[in-house]
Amino acid sequence: MIWGSRAKPAIKSSAIKLWADRIAVLAPGLIAASLIAVLAGFLRTLPLLSVISPMMLAMLIGMTLTNVAGQPGWMNDGILFSQRRLLRLAIVLLGLQLTFAEVATLGAMGVVILAAALASTFVFTVHAGRLLRVEEKLAKLIAAGTSVCGASAVVAANAVVGGKEEDVTYAVACVTIFGTIAMFLFPFLPGLLHLNAGEFGLWTGSSVHEIAQVVAASFQHGQVAGEMGTIAKLSRVMMLAPLVLAIDLLSRRDARGGTGQEAAEASRRAPGVPWFVLGFIAATCINSIVTIPVGLKSNLMWLTTFLLTVALAAMGMHTDLTKLRRRGFRPALLAALASLFIGIFSLACIKLLD
Repeated sequence: MIWGSRAKPAIKSSAIKLWADRIAVLAPGLIAASLIAVLAGFLRTLPLLSVISPMMLAMLIGMTLTNVAGQPGWMNDGILFSQRRLLRLAIVLLGLQLTFAEVATLGAMGVVILAAALASTFVFTVHAGRLLRVEEKLAKLIAAGTSVCGASAVVAANAVVGGKEEDVTYAVACVTIFGTIAMFLFPFLPGLLHLNAGEFGLWTGSSVHEIAQVVAASFQHGQVAGEMGTIAKLSRVMMLAPLVLAIDLLSRRDARGGTGQEAAEASRRAPGVPWFVLGFIAATCINSIVTIPVGLKSNLMWLTTFLLTVALAAMGMHTDLTKLRRRGFRPALLAALASLFIGIFSLACIKLLD
């Protein structure tokens, strides 16, 4: 009995030491990425930078620091933790911004337009990537980011695509840049295209990449357009889970068609959705059932954006610009074509079906 009573405090002390050691290893990189996120948030308050996503600013700052000044090895663990774990947690929290009741306000035709635009854009981008001779994994990441929700979709899709770090960074940069261009351009077009407020909101929500970009563009045309755009965009985000599952199934099918080790691994691997995508669905269910206080919901939205910004800062800190340059111009051209396609396809669907 005496030995047992002494063993328990020893085990507890050992566990505490392990946690302390782990925190000490993660802290430098995590703090660095967080400070960059805070700096990005401050820079976004400046007049000329207010239209740029804090996530994009954070990634650019991280890339600049790493490629100009270098990065000490003792930051690596914290940077990887921020880039992977924090980003996946942020994707889960995104689910708290949407309810199934809000999706229902779009109507059946609105949901059909969103689903058709998503699926068509993904298929178009992958096939266009083959024609442009863009590496298939990078093409799939650009397709996911363009068709669903920018950076979050790129990271979620990469859990089953298995692209390299520079592929993820390149895809995030592309969808952010072309989403920003769309954010500036779209508010000038509703009169020219004869779109009413609801139609403009649906078009913006179904074709602009990031949530913040949709909000900025759609509210330029009034409250009705802004609310419709936000709901359409969040409904499009909810389609991330079935898209990731579809990518996984298609990747396994393609691998089985090959030969050797790749085909053997594909036959053993069971289809699945990453845990954070399932968490996103669970969070949406919770938000649909439980009424979250407005103040708490606002804080959670801020936390989600901050975590995404920290994660993108870490991604920038882990990016070698030399490797990005080797990818060349063709992936950027593919992203431009994909963005143009989803805009035209969504507009055609709204004109024909809505």
